[in-house]
Order: sequence, then C-alpha cells, then structure tokens
Amino acid sequence: MLILGIESSCDETSAAVVRDGREILSNAVATQIAEHRLYGGVVPEIASRRHIENIIPVTRQALDDAGVGMDDIGAVAVTYAPGLIGALLAGVSFAKGLCYAAGKELIPVHHLRGHVASLYLTHPGLEPPFIALAVSGGHTHMIKVSGYTSFEVLGRAVDDAAGEAFDKVARTLGLPYPGGPEISKLAAEGDPSFYRLPDPHTSGEFDVSFSGLKTACLNIVNTAAMKGEEVRRADLAAAFEQKVTDILSRRLIAAAEEYGLPACVCGGVSVNGELQRKCSAAAERKGIPFYAPAPKLCGDNGAMIASAGYYEYAAGSRAGLDLNAYATLEI
Repeated sequence: MLILGIESSCDETSAAVVRDGREILSNAVATQIAEHRLYGGVVPEIASRRHIENIIPVTRQALDDAGVGMDDIGAVAVTYAPGLIGALLAGVSFAKGLCYAAGKELIPVHHLRGHVASLYLTHPGLEPPFIALAVSGGHTHMIKVSGYTSFEVLGRAVDDAAGEAFDKVARTLGLPYPGGPEISKLAAEGDPSFYRLPDPHTSGEFDVSFSGLKTACLNIVNTAAMKGEEVRRADLAAAFEQKVTDILSRRLIAAAEEYGLPACVCGGVSVNGELQRKCSAAAERKGIPFYAPAPKLCGDNGAMIASAGYYEYAAGSRAGLDLNAYATLEI
C-alpha cells in the first residue's frame, strides 16, 4: 500500500511516498533554515507562510519522484500534533483538501510517532517492542514502544528539550541557528574537561533536565565578560555536548536494560555523532542491540509520517474533514 505523508510541524515542509511502511519511494523536503537563521531561531509566522507556499510544489515533487499519481495513493497521512500551530494547520488544511478532492482517506499522525517510525525505514528488520529516545528541538521523551501504535512515556525533559538547550547555548556562544550542528563542530576542537558543568537532578528515573546546564554555560560566559576574560568557546561547547550526551545515553541504556529491550534513538538530535557513539558503545558493553535512523531521516520529513501512517491505517485510525491541529498532545 502506498501512503503519501505530509509533514509541516516546524520549519520543514515535506511530502513523501512510502510503500507498506518500510520502503521510501520519494521524500521531498523544503527547508527554511537559511531564512530563520537570520533571526536566530524559527519565527512561527514566517514558517506558516512558507509552508503555504511550499506544500503544493513539494507534494508534486514527491509524487513525481515516486513515479505515481494520486490514483495510486492508498491514503494520506499528515502530522496534526504537536508543533507550531500555524505550521501544523498549513499541512492539515492541505491534506484535508487533497483527500476531499482525490477521494482518499485521511490518517492523523502524531509527530513523535513519526520519529519512531523513521527507525523502520532505516532498519527493515526492526519490530517492536523496543525503547526509543526521541530527541529533538521541542521534545526529549523516553518511550517504551510496545507495538506499532502502542506507546508508553517512561521519562521526558522536565524543562528544556535537548535540542532547545543546544540552540540556546549556541546562541550564548555566538553561534548561528540551528545550534546543534554548530556546537558539535566547535566541540570537536575543544577540551571537554576544561569547564566543569553540573549534573542536573531529576526525580523521575528516566527524566532529564537541561535548563541548569544552559544556565551554567550562560553564567560562565557572563562572568568572563564582567572580568574581561576570554571564554574558551570550543572547550565550553565540548563540555556542554559531553554532559548532554552522557545524560541521554545513560538514561537510554538504563531503560533498555531495565526492560530487557533494544535501545533506539530518533529525532533531530539523534544525528549527533557523539550521542550515537556513546549509545552504541554502552549498548555493546551491555549486550543490548542499538538502532538509529539514517542521518537524512533524523530531522523532520514526510517519509517518517507516511511510515507511521501506514501502521496507524492498519490499526484502523482515520480522520474526517473536521480534523484539527494541536500544538501539544501526548503521544
């Protein structure tokens, strides 16, 4: 079955065609990074407008790249939550109109379920159950994936998500948006032991907290400025990246070990090489299988929505033309 997936939850407009939840026939993405970089982060109003401009040509490209037409599409899957509300509405409104015009069924997909499904597109043999650490700009969730449409949140960020913390610390260091790749690039030149950063405390076993780390980095920069001292930017970037990836990898492997399940990472931050290396090495030491998406599937994309949509469709999930978008929604 061919599913057309539509994704517009933040600043990527994407459409993709996926067969049977596992095979990508096309995955077209229009990014807005260059424009939002001018403002140091995503401007919701601009993002919404660009989605409206991009969504028709991106969908046409996805169909053309796959060599199919709407007659070949079995159903349309769309991200309806969570995300920037204006951006989500652009995708949901388009998908509803497309389904009405083409006589197709509409499948609502939760954005985090899409990130989990990116693992199926990279690893054809992977099946639930497993533990997935979904890490992105807006979300850091430890999820027990019991089935293709069965999810239990074991822990989450109690304040800043990992990607959000990367962006904020990058801004503190004078680095451009998006901050994650810039921090990693600078960290490669630094000594992570030069600065000592705190170990944030959380009450939940698999919860994480990054606000304190962000504030510690800001204090180091501000204190140096007041004293007329130079901040060793590469060392601070390295210390911050090491601390965040240590926390995330420890939590993931602890959860996988406790439940006796494979460990996975997904989401935009999962492309971080240091995070993948630490998770992989720790999993290997414990004899735990470890999986991560292909780099091109870590960020927001229509293919992951189409894949998740396939399994939602198989489970009987459908939406009417009254489908709404939601800025926040539990998985």
